[in-house]
Amino acid sequence: MPKDAPPHISEAPDAPSATTAKKPRFPSRRRRRLEVDDVNVVDKSMLKKAVSGTVVGNTMEWFDVGVYGYLAVTMGAVFMSDADKDVQLLFSLGVFASTYLARPLGGVVFGRLGDRVGRQKTLAITLLLMSASTFAIGLLPGYATIGFWAPVLLVLMKMLQGFSTGGEYAGATTFVTEYAPDKRRGFLASILDLGSYMGFALGAGVVSIMQLSLSEEAMLDWGWRIPFLIAGPLGAIAVYFRLKIEESPAFQATLDAQEVGNSSAAGDGQALGTFGIFRSYWRPIVLAMVLVAAANTVGYALTSYMPSYLTDSKGYDPLHGTLLTIPVLVLMALCIPLTGRLSDRIGRRPVLWMGAGSTIVLAIPAFVLIDQGPIATTLLGLALLAVPVTFYVSNLASSLPALFPTASRYGAMGISYNFAVAIFGGTAPLIMQGLITLTGDDMMPAYWLMFTSVAGAIAVGIMKESANRPMPGSMPSVDSNAEARELVAGQDENPLLDVDSLPFDTLGSKPAEPAER
Repeated sequence: MPKDAPPHISEAPDAPSATTAKKPRFPSRRRRRLEVDDVNVVDKSMLKKAVSGTVVGNTMEWFDVGVYGYLAVTMGAVFMSDADKDVQLLFSLGVFASTYLARPLGGVVFGRLGDRVGRQKTLAITLLLMSASTFAIGLLPGYATIGFWAPVLLVLMKMLQGFSTGGEYAGATTFVTEYAPDKRRGFLASILDLGSYMGFALGAGVVSIMQLSLSEEAMLDWGWRIPFLIAGPLGAIAVYFRLKIEESPAFQATLDAQEVGNSSAAGDGQALGTFGIFRSYWRPIVLAMVLVAAANTVGYALTSYMPSYLTDSKGYDPLHGTLLTIPVLVLMALCIPLTGRLSDRIGRRPVLWMGAGSTIVLAIPAFVLIDQGPIATTLLGLALLAVPVTFYVSNLASSLPALFPTASRYGAMGISYNFAVAIFGGTAPLIMQGLITLTGDDMMPAYWLMFTSVAGAIAVGIMKESANRPMPGSMPSVDSNAEARELVAGQDENPLLDVDSLPFDTLGSKPAEPAER
């Protein structure tokens, strides 16, 4: 590193962990040794509240997003009733994509807010906005009632959804990873995505119940509104749980250091603005965007696009197009914490490589099986698509926040994650349906998944390992005082701990009080 480089550059490259900084040749050059009081011992009761409160909110967010995906065909018929079916479907998928066009702005706004006023308050605001906009969709009149204004209002509400969601995932992953002990970060962060896909499954279940209980005419007339209106009371419950959480110890330590003027580097101890984040962390931002693009393309292909694909391209009725995805989503969601735990044992990179490799290998067989027609082969094809999603998403929540230091983590995550999702994730259903319409080849979605995962595999090769290491800009985090003493005693021989990269001069001697007294 050049001698005139600013102090925070060691955190900025695409190394996902503070431990990747180059160690000095002479031990005497160390600022000081790690002491027991420097180590954050996790408060287990607060950790449980943080994880449960964040998961409940995350489930609610993705229930709201998922409901629209499962009602895409119906929404097209309601809000573009004068158009033919192909145009209705493309319109509905385009509206879904518009949600993601608003996400970068939400990521920038809420990311900056979360780095300055706190993660907990910001996450409560994002959830409140999401629930309110989803509830409002359930009240909108259709095209037959107000004509052109119906689709306009729908787009506006979906963009408000996207704006709020832009701060949700970035904040939730930042919050949980800052709370989690270093050795269990992969497992605890993966529970967020368990909540996400259970939210999708819950949305599918509610839509299926409506489709079983009501005629197609009733669904078009008023039945489609009910899943959106449910978001009101569910959102209020989720906001209550989220408000019970306290601020993360790592971020609170950063705030305390800023208040006493103990920040030695703007990039490490003080929250940067949007342009400052781009300037300081553009390499890890690009790396994160490629990983998010690869993972979310296959993820949204399974969750948001597949019901429409089965209905429009494979001839299933809307009910079966929804029902077939539910068991796959539930099984996949239950497996996500297992792959998160696996990453704590063998590393984030090997598990992410499994996600990229399985997408490249299984995409074509999955769509071939779905194309056969029988329900059994369709379910098997969906299951094959779920395999890479399980490896991918279980690791993004722990890998991406570890690319950035504490003070600017929320903002950097908001930028990198949401720009990638806007360009590649939310538009995935529209891109894949457009490729089929353009070429007449139902296998085009498989080719698109393979292409994005080749890029993802390259990104994993560049990324450095972050499992079992302290987060950049944070002190080590452990489960018990005994583990803290063991860590301090073995600090010279521990290959996962680079004492010289720890932020003694930025955060002071102790980020948080230990849970055990």
